[in-house]
This record gives sequence, C-alpha cells and structure tokens, in this order.
Amino acid sequence: GKLSLMDFCTNPAYASGGFMADTLVQGQIENGSQQQWISRNIEVQNGWSGAVWNQVFVGSIGGLSDASFPDPPVSTVADTPIAREKPFLVMVRQGQANNNGKMAVFVPSAVANTRGVSWKSSRRQTAQGKLLPLEDFLIATPSTLAQEYRLALGQGKHLLFTPGVYNIYDTIRVERAHTVVLGLGHATLIARNGVVPLQTLDAEGIILAGITIDAGPDAVSPVLLQIGNRSQLPSSPATSNPNHPITLSDVYIRVGGPYVGKTNIALEINAHHVLIDHTWIWRADHGIENFDKSDGYGGDNERWRSNVGVNGAIVNGNNVVAMGLFVEHFQQHNLIWNGDNGKVYMFQSELAYEPPSQMDWTQQPSGILGYEAYKVGDAVQNHYLLGGGVYCYNRNNPDIVTERGFAVPKGRSGIVLEHIMTRNLSGPGIIRSIVNGIGPQVDSNNRGPYYLDRYASIDYPTRFSNGISAPFQTGKEEIETPAVFAANQAESSGASIQKGNPRGIIWTIALASMISIVLALR
Repeated sequence: GKLSLMDFCTNPAYASGGFMADTLVQGQIENGSQQQWISRNIEVQNGWSGAVWNQVFVGSIGGLSDASFPDPPVSTVADTPIAREKPFLVMVRQGQANNNGKMAVFVPSAVANTRGVSWKSSRRQTAQGKLLPLEDFLIATPSTLAQEYRLALGQGKHLLFTPGVYNIYDTIRVERAHTVVLGLGHATLIARNGVVPLQTLDAEGIILAGITIDAGPDAVSPVLLQIGNRSQLPSSPATSNPNHPITLSDVYIRVGGPYVGKTNIALEINAHHVLIDHTWIWRADHGIENFDKSDGYGGDNERWRSNVGVNGAIVNGNNVVAMGLFVEHFQQHNLIWNGDNGKVYMFQSELAYEPPSQMDWTQQPSGILGYEAYKVGDAVQNHYLLGGGVYCYNRNNPDIVTERGFAVPKGRSGIVLEHIMTRNLSGPGIIRSIVNGIGPQVDSNNRGPYYLDRYASIDYPTRFSNGISAPFQTGKEEIETPAVFAANQAESSGASIQKGNPRGIIWTIALASMISIVLALR
C-alpha cells in the first residue's frame, strides 16, 4: 500500500519537511504537502508521487528524476558519498557471539559510495558494524547525577539516555574516540544556568544520536552542542578521521517553544570530518511560553526579546558533510559555514518571523539589510550545496527586507550551489535576491518559489533586473490572520502553507566565454 508523508486526517494537512533513510517501501510514497524532504539510501518499489518545493534523493532507488528541474523541484545524487546508520538496540540471539540472549547496541560502521538500503540480503556485506553490550553503557535517567556521567565516561563507558527530560547543570564532556551517546524516545537535555549541555572533543568516531537539546530559561548558554574545541582551530590535532567521522544522527536542538530558551549558538562544529545525518535546529516561532499577545503580533516582540538565539549553526571544521540540515528562525544568520570543502545535501531554512524593526534585522557595520540564512565564510575556497530553500514571513513587521537568501564569497571556482530557491510564505516580507544579488525578489505580490539551477561564485555579475511576474501556482494558500495564527500554535513551522504543488521559475545561468541567462517559465 501507500506510505503517506503527511496527515490525511487534518485539514489543512500541514507538513513542513522531513527525512527518511535506510528504508524499503514496497508500495508508493505519497509526498503530499511535505514542503521539503530528503531521502537517503531508500528504495521505493512503486514510485514516489508528488513534490512541493525542495525534494532531495541521495543514494536512493525508485525516487523522482531531476531531469526537468524544477518541474518537479527534485535534486538527486546517485550514490551517498558517506553514510553511517544510527545505532540501535538489538537482542543477541542464543549461540551468537557476544552476550548471548542479552540486549546490546549495534553500531553501524561508516561506509562510502552506497546506494539503496544497507540491510537487504544482496547488500548485507555493507552493513558492517559492532555490537556493544549494554554493560558497556551508563543507562541514564533524569535523576542521573553529574558525577555519574563523569565517572562512566572516565571509565570508557558509552551513554544511553532513556526517555525523559534531563536538567543539565554541568557540561557532559565526551572525550574518548568511538564513544556512543544514544537517546531513546527523544530524550531531552535542558541547559540550566547557562551551561553547554553536551560537548565532545575532536576525537574520531564519536556518535551522537537520537537526542534533543533545549536552551534553558535561566541564562544564556554560549553553545548548546559543541563538537571539538574552537581554540584548536585552524590547527586541529587531526584526531578526526575521514573513515571514522564524528557523526550526528537525528539530533534536534530547540530554543523556546515549551519554555523560554537562551543561547548564542545552537550547534558549533570545530572538528574536521564530521557527518551530520539529519538535524533540525529550531528557534521557536510559536510556543506555550505565555508571551503577552498584545506585544507585537501574537507576542512576537516579547518572543524576540526573550527567546535569545543568535546563530543556529556555525561550522568551523573542514570536510564536514551534512545531509538534511534544517535551521530556522534565528536572530542573525541561521547557518555560517567557515570550514573548507564542506558539502550539504538539502538545506531548509525559514528566516526569523518576528524582527520588530529593520534595525533589528540589519547587519552591522556593513549595513546589509537582513541576515542571509546560508552564509559561507570569506576564507572558504571550496563548498558545495545541493537543494537549498530559504523562506521569509515577516508577520510582526511587514516592511522587513532581507537582501539575500544565500551569501558566498565571489571569485571562487570551488564554490558551487545547485538547485537553490527562495519563497515568501504567507504575505509579508521581502527577500530581494536568491544569492549575492542574483535571482528575482520574492514578496507579497511575487511569492515564488523562484529557483536558481546553478550558481558558481566566479565571474557572476553583481546584480541584474529580472522583470518577471509571479510564478505559476497550484493549490490553495491562505494569508495568516490572528485566528489562523492561534490555530497554528501546535505546528512546528510553516505558517499557513497548505497542501499543493506550486511550481516556480527556473533560472539557469551557464558560464562559458560569456554569461548566458535563460529564463524558462515552467
């Protein structure tokens, strides 16, 4: 039968994106209203139906083709460059080596250039890994003390967080190579008194999987999840290993929502050879913090002052690979990528909804209007992105302007962005260009999505006029009113985006001896 990626039981069927990996579907997959989605190493036997704005397939079989991008808006990579499946609990069978008849954690190895699921009989040889008996883990509960974490990690044990909410008053530091930190049932670590809840050294093979990290209300944490020590860069001790990358799998970071949260940086990566295999880093655009609803749109002024989140993710290490990088609503850049030779497959980003004024949303001292969601640092020589979307919705001040969705250094032949787009979500708000002044403006009259097929940072003009009307749209969409806002309180993001399949304008820009610009209305 069909596998639906959206909820058919509600109307409208909101769906703000997701991730699927190492999965075999014998029927058909119905994408429905999923605005963006990444599938890694999946197999679909009866096809994939539908796409909205940004669908990415990496190392997958039976998905959609990208031959006619952006109709549908699909990006594909034949083989996954590097993958490591998330550790999971197993029961060791009687007679099998290591802990017969007991529970253990299977830790898959990192593998390169794979396609399809890892556990199929014809490919089982690629499902390499090791069994770790539960005796090798500290089984943590919310009552576990800080000294128990330190003692267990000092003794070389791994960590397994059982379901629950953990108040973290002292940083949990993971220092030993190949340590596994595994959360079950969305185990949630809350930063208390401004601590960094979880920190690792730059040590090969460390795995963090299945955990949620929340900013706390007490004080501003400098970072919520820190990989490696920033003081070691740019001269890392080179303890990281491309064959044994530090891996983040299904790691979620949240600022605000259930309670007020405060941090400067949600995720900071200061190590080389890190693999991010799905993370959603979210500063709350709604929640149950009980803000004064008369103070800005639905309490947005108080939300802006109270839920402090400056940057979503800062990547300082080299050779970092991210597959499924969702970063939303931070008060400055959602993502800053300073490391060289980074690769990102599927980036999703909503800009902050609630800047009270343009001054609050202007870069200093440059005076650039707004903060790009995706910023590549000036020193970077090589960087690649496939399938990126940036969205605006300035409900608190409809006059807010963001100059660019993406920003990269100019004149670098090694920096390439493919299949990127911008979109105005629900009326108010402007993004003037897709990247570096290239691409048309999205606003309340021309909402997009607008697509750029390929951008290489060398030899591009700084700006040109587009003179293009709004793209073709299908499906009903609704401008958010206060009543709709109230109804959306339980949604993760995506204000008033309903089921549909809007298609946009592709901007194909090819470099040869001269710049050729082809506009094709799909």
